[in-house]
Amino acid sequence: METKVITAHVPLPLANKVDDLAQRLERSKAWIVKQALAAWVDQEEERHRLTLEAMIDVDEGNVIDHQSVQAWAESLNTDTPHSVPR
Repeated sequence: METKVITAHVPLPLANKVDDLAQRLERSKAWIVKQALAAWVDQEEERHRLTLEAMIDVDEGNVIDHQSVQAWAESLNTDTPHSVPR
């Protein structure tokens, strides 16, 4: 796999944590940074996918009004909680 060097300035406390992790895990700092960056990119891609999915639901009218959600949430601390609004 081809690679590309990416340079970033990070706060010293974060850099020290990366150093500590690398030593504790017996891995290189580059490995730690690649793992963290890959996990973050995956998370952001999933967040974007879910946002687009939610926007389609809104466009199709698949929403629950605020009052129903509020009434449900307020009922959770009672002896007779409401069913989850649909």
